[in-house]
Parts: sequence; C-alpha cells; structure tokens
Amino acid sequence: MRPVGTVAVLGGGTIGAGWAGLFAAHGLTVRVADPGEGVAGRVAEAVANAHAVARALGQGVQEPSSPQVTASLEEAVSGADFIQETLPERLALKYDVFRAVEEVAGPDVVIASSSSGLSPSELQQGLRHPERLVIGHPCNPPYLMPVVEVVGGGRTSAEAVAQALAFYRGLGKQALHVRREAPGHLVNRLQAALWREAVHLVAEGYASVEDVDAAVTQGLGPRWAVCGPHTIFHLAGGPAGMEKFLKDLGGEVERWWASLGQPSLTPEVQAALIDGMAAAAKDRPVAQLAAERDRVVVGVLKAVAAERRKANAE
Repeated sequence: MRPVGTVAVLGGGTIGAGWAGLFAAHGLTVRVADPGEGVAGRVAEAVANAHAVARALGQGVQEPSSPQVTASLEEAVSGADFIQETLPERLALKYDVFRAVEEVAGPDVVIASSSSGLSPSELQQGLRHPERLVIGHPCNPPYLMPVVEVVGGGRTSAEAVAQALAFYRGLGKQALHVRREAPGHLVNRLQAALWREAVHLVAEGYASVEDVDAAVTQGLGPRWAVCGPHTIFHLAGGPAGMEKFLKDLGGEVERWWASLGQPSLTPEVQAALIDGMAAAAKDRPVAQLAAERDRVVVGVLKAVAAERRKANAE
C-alpha cells in the first residue's frame, strides 16, 4: 500500500482548511491549491485549532507542519501521495479539476472527494483512471470529528478504498466503509432525517429552536456519544433486548413514524429558523460557538475514551 507523506488539498474553504489542519497536525507535508484571497490565514487558523485538538487527544506530532498555499494546481498535486478534493458541489468544476489533476498525478494516487452529497460514480465520469476515485467525506470540522465516510463508485477499485480507509485510520479517524452509494452517504442522511423533524416541530409551533436543540443535546446527545440508535432501543428492551422492545413498542414507533412531518423550507420557515437560532445563540458570534463546540467535543471524546478504557480493563 502506498505510504502517504505528502497530501494535496484542492480548495481552501472551511472544509479544505480543516483537512489541511488535520494533516499538518500529524506532520504530513501539505499543499493547498486555491487561488482565492484569505486562504493562507484560514489555513493557519485551522492548523492552530487542529494542533490544539490533536494534542488534547494525545494524537499528532509535537509541532505541526506548515502547509504551503498555492494558486497552482500542478504545484500542489505534483509528487503528492494522496489528494483530498474539497471544491464546491458543482460537477462541472470538479470534472475540470480532476482532468487537470490526471495530467500531473500518477495513476495510483487516490483522489478522495469531500463531497457531502454527490455520488462517486458521478464524479468518476470522464476520468482516465476512475478506479482511484473515492468519496472521503468528513464530519465537520475534519480536525475535530472522528468520522470519515469512504464510499467507492461503480468503477472504484478495492485497493483505492483500502488505501483511503488505511490513510484516515492512520490519522486516528473512525473511517466508515459505506458499501452502497446514496445521496448524502450515511451521516448526512441520518442528520437530515432528524433535522427534518426538528424543522417540522419549529415550523408548526410545537417548540422553539432552542428547546428542540436542547432536546437533542440534553435528551439524546449524552446517550448518542456512546450508543447508536439501534443499541439505545436494544437497551430499552431490558434483558431481552431488541426482541422485547420491538414486541412491546414496535407498533407505537410505527405510529410515530406515520406522524412525522414533511416540512418545506419556505421563506416563512427559513425566517423562523433564522430568528430562532439568533435567539438561541444569545448574541454569541459563530466563532465563539465554534470554539465552544471544539472545546466541549474534545472533552466528550476524552471522557468517553477514558471510560471505555476502564470498562475494558475490568
């Protein structure tokens, strides 16, 4: 399997900078291709954040590397061992960039797209080496959240999938192999399902944005940090587990499913969400909320890891 020492990041937006920060925190040589303004500052900030997170979690290197930001795609890609694409969700743009990449990158270099919704089979069209393209979609921000979703397309090789999984896992990530293509992959589909009902509850006046969010962070979130949705209901069944839960409450859950909302993001609903979020934020700017998120999530990850180590030692 090809060792990875140099990574090219295509695009220096929020996700691209986050990836660059993660790679730098692990001491890799990082080149970011983006001709836009403000990219260097965004990447430097992400490196500082990623290094702080990595050290708090006992990961990464003592001193992060310094990513190179360049307007030249060729300069970024030449000699790279792995390519992380983070461009906007526009197929025509991605096709143009992938064609340019193939003029420079060796045929065995994996191209991992951070696309949150496009399928790898769509992205492979027109590539001379479609077998090396995968989805490598992070939870945001990439330097903080453990999960990365890896999805192969119709012409992706097993070797490319294995290379991507191994690369991300080597960075301490929980790399998930999503075995079938679906819009939004895995995490975003789960997130969208919950948010759809959250929007419905706000739009229909059942609860405020703040209370809906509290229902998740204080009601669901603490359990979700250690138990997935299937395990939660398995535990709810007592000693008999899932079988007992389905027998006792399966019909009731189906009734809940039938009553779930189908909201539309009309101007009125959007205004309610924007106003509700402003009230919930209580004048705290986005940067402050993001910093709080990073600090608290690191604490949660450390606490969960420590408790699991204790449980395994017992």
